[in-house]
Amino acid sequence: MNRLFTALIHTLSAGRLTLFAGSMLIFFLPSLVNAHDIPSRVTVHAFVKPEGNQLTALLRVPMEALGEIVFPLRGPGYLLFSEAQDRLDEAAQVYITESIHFFENGEELSDKELVATRVSLPSNRSFTDYESALQNINSPPLDDSVDLFWRQGVLDVLVTYRIESEDSQFAVEPELGTLSSETTTVLRFLVPSGAERIFNFQGNPGYVELDPRWHQAAARFVAMGFDHILEGVDHLLFLFCLVIPLRSIRALIPVVTSFTVAHSITLISSAFGMAPAVLWFPPLIETLIALSIVYMAFENIVGAKLEHRWMVTFGFGLIHGFGFSFLFSETLQFAGGHLFSSLLAFNIGVELGQILVLILVIPVLNLLFKYFVEERIGCILLSALLAHSAWHWMLERGGQLSQFQYQMPVLDATFFASLMRWGMLMIVIVAALWAMYELFRKLSLIESFSSYGVAQKLNAKN
Repeated sequence: MNRLFTALIHTLSAGRLTLFAGSMLIFFLPSLVNAHDIPSRVTVHAFVKPEGNQLTALLRVPMEALGEIVFPLRGPGYLLFSEAQDRLDEAAQVYITESIHFFENGEELSDKELVATRVSLPSNRSFTDYESALQNINSPPLDDSVDLFWRQGVLDVLVTYRIESEDSQFAVEPELGTLSSETTTVLRFLVPSGAERIFNFQGNPGYVELDPRWHQAAARFVAMGFDHILEGVDHLLFLFCLVIPLRSIRALIPVVTSFTVAHSITLISSAFGMAPAVLWFPPLIETLIALSIVYMAFENIVGAKLEHRWMVTFGFGLIHGFGFSFLFSETLQFAGGHLFSSLLAFNIGVELGQILVLILVIPVLNLLFKYFVEERIGCILLSALLAHSAWHWMLERGGQLSQFQYQMPVLDATFFASLMRWGMLMIVIVAALWAMYELFRKLSLIESFSSYGVAQKLNAKN
């Protein structure tokens, strides 16, 4: 009985202790959450300018991302500017100067100085240009009479780095992704020649050349094009549709050539502003890409004639070229002043990716149709699987496309200028199509004559 009573006392004590701990956790939990609250989205603006033997970095960061710094406040949470300077410098060092790294000719710049920090109102527009931003950060701090909730302010930071020459090769490696769940960095690099390179990073982009040489930009875009064709599932499925019935290099040459020429035309034209700048155009292209897979897969199933397939592939290649251009336009910021060479490099990367896919897929399909399944049945089954996936993509993307509202274009000078550019593009497309037709026709004739000559020699021997 005594043991039972003692156990009951211990159980009640444990229960009270658990209840007390739970109550304290609930009481302090809001404070803990608020102390480490990470904003969902933050945009950092930056100017970077090499001049003489000094590299100047001028940054603006929303103060809501500086949640672990305890700033001096007054009233309901207004920032006390007269006592906040030490905390502002601490925030700049913890969150910014230690998280963004600059390089000169491949070597990290370590000789740096935090020159100034200043809180600005969210309505301040001084970061529209470098001179205005520099003038703002060097102006006197705000007065304590200004009622500014600390989380609503923006922190301007001025940092300088010792460099050897303003003509050196500079790079940056920002690691500001921890400021929020989705950090965007808009960086403007002011080239000594007077040009401006604008970059828009998401998260931590890694090592980025701020004013790359042509070979550096080309190497980066070759890798981008190569990765894009391997990561783009819809482009891969389209290639599979081409390869399934044509599993020899000789048969694939006209098809792959026409696809390459076609998507190169629209990719280059888009890079120079030929693509319509309307919101519904990208969803339209994505829907048509899915449609191209469905069409080619059904053509494989019904057994269409393959000798003229390069013409159909050319038409769909024009569409896929616009799809390639969407990624290229997003990464154009890394080209520096080398637009055309970067464009060619991106296209080369795409072609290298396609060649790799063909090298890997053709032997696998030949083995599959030789040892595991009859060729015609295997072609139908594989094409049906591809058509099934692409059909669902087409319906999904078509549903997104149907949500847009369309308006008749305004018949002004801009419209007719665009119409003229599209007319020139059509001339280029028709010329390329005619040139390939003549080329493939002559190759076909040469092959026919060669086959006829071989047959004649065999008959003569017999």
